[in-house]
Amino acid sequence: MTFAGWAMIAMFVAILVALARPVGGWLFALYEGRTTPLHRVLGPVERGFYRLAGIDPTAEQGWRRYAVHLLVFQLALLLFTYAVLRLQGVLPMNPRGLAGLGADGAMNVAISFTTNTNWQWYSGEVALSNFSQMFGLVIHNFLSAATGIAVAFALFRGFARRQASGVGNFWADVTRVTLYLLLPVSIVYALYLIWSGVPQTFAWSADATTLEGARQTIALGPVASQEAIKMLGTNGGGFFNANSAHPFENPNAITNFVQMLSIFVLGVGLTNTFGRAVGNPRQGWAILSAMLVLFVAGVAVTYWQEAAGNPVLHHLGVAGGNMEGKEVRFGIAGSALFSVVTTAASCGAVNAMHDSFTALGGMIPLFNMQLGEVVVGGVGAGIYGFLLFAILAVFVAGLMVGRTPEYVGKKIEAREVKLAVLAIAALPLCILGFTALASVLPQGLAGPLNKGPHGFTEILYAFSSAAANNGSAFAGISSGTPFYNGLLAVAMWIGRFFIIVPVLAVAGSLAAKTTHPESAGSFPTTGPLWIGLLVGIILIVGGLTFLPGLALGPIADHVAMVRGQLF
Repeated sequence: MTFAGWAMIAMFVAILVALARPVGGWLFALYEGRTTPLHRVLGPVERGFYRLAGIDPTAEQGWRRYAVHLLVFQLALLLFTYAVLRLQGVLPMNPRGLAGLGADGAMNVAISFTTNTNWQWYSGEVALSNFSQMFGLVIHNFLSAATGIAVAFALFRGFARRQASGVGNFWADVTRVTLYLLLPVSIVYALYLIWSGVPQTFAWSADATTLEGARQTIALGPVASQEAIKMLGTNGGGFFNANSAHPFENPNAITNFVQMLSIFVLGVGLTNTFGRAVGNPRQGWAILSAMLVLFVAGVAVTYWQEAAGNPVLHHLGVAGGNMEGKEVRFGIAGSALFSVVTTAASCGAVNAMHDSFTALGGMIPLFNMQLGEVVVGGVGAGIYGFLLFAILAVFVAGLMVGRTPEYVGKKIEAREVKLAVLAIAALPLCILGFTALASVLPQGLAGPLNKGPHGFTEILYAFSSAAANNGSAFAGISSGTPFYNGLLAVAMWIGRFFIIVPVLAVAGSLAAKTTHPESAGSFPTTGPLWIGLLVGIILIVGGLTFLPGLALGPIADHVAMVRGQLF
């Protein structure tokens, strides 16, 4: 570990904290439907869309109606993408004449991008045309991210409103977030990436002559436009198979730092938006503080392990940290930080191969996803997932003070606790159940490229990534088979919508309640004690649930490495 590495990590956290208030303010304006400076230009576009679609943006929707509209919209997008991928061979912008994907592969990709997972069993530059990349996939990068923020807005209204029957309007939320936030920022971001050296062209390749005189074909395409929203919307699907390790997606250390910031910035801003929505900004800062405690701890462990290196190689005379699977231009600190950022959020972009990390260094990204990706988390998904844990934490606090638990003025009763537990339990049941299935069936055992605990970790990582809607891969499992395509697709769907629906139900239940002022018996939810309780609840739930699986995988792998055995 070096001073420069720790300075980069400290600067990253400091910039995030500084961005929380301005980003949260912009999101709060969209949450309330206020006029922004962009309305002068884009307001007519928004109103035109509503007229064309026959939508009244002021019409309130109850949580059930909100959920039905969301699910129907997502299903329509899924079917559209499936059709594009299957018909790729007859669609335009396909100069290489690529055929359409198979049925199981196309369905896996369609569900992957619909759920904001962006799991990729294929190599984008080899398997997909420019039309499929731009219109089949990028549309989800915007709309799946906007959907996550819309659900967060609905939950915020549940906490903020008094005796209300509605939680907002799904169409208005998605439209405003896309039009006034994701689209303009992505345009500016893409221009920066083009200036930095990321290609943006409809040409599919360029020929070059190497230093040895050989002829090489270099894949190109509209990369910058996809890269911008991929990071900002915590999507993670790379234009190239190497993802953010590819110089055309991530040219240098500065773009690497900017990409990490863009993965977290909206999730951090939403904590501030929540504080504004409930009329107490300190609530938002408390949530962000708990998130950052977990995040910094994860970065410290990963950086320490990767900088320490592999003792087996040290014994053979190869000194230094673990550079296997890492880009020299980013180094150990930049790779370790990126790995924790991308798995703490539901992004899945990678600039190093997690399969090549040390056992404990690779365990932290895995554990981040198993916690439900609430350590900042995906856009919208992180904050509403975190608030589910807050409901559990305040329930425990209520038991300690001997009264009905309250959070931001709302009584947390049996219905809210049951719904929160239902949503939180969906993830471990899916991850552990499908991992167990794949670990005993021949079709599942054919996937891992390694044996022993490392091979088990590859299976566990795949289902953790899918169910947590992350999409990053351990880079050591062959998942493009009917078995894995099907099972991972089911995991993605459960991980997204089996959480969203209970969250909306919680929003509807809370919105119908009145607000109670704090009293002497209320448990304070803004101080260090509350932050510690939040962190403890998240770690206890995650630790008790996944510790056996981690013991069989990365922990056993680490013990074996210390004793001189590698897998």
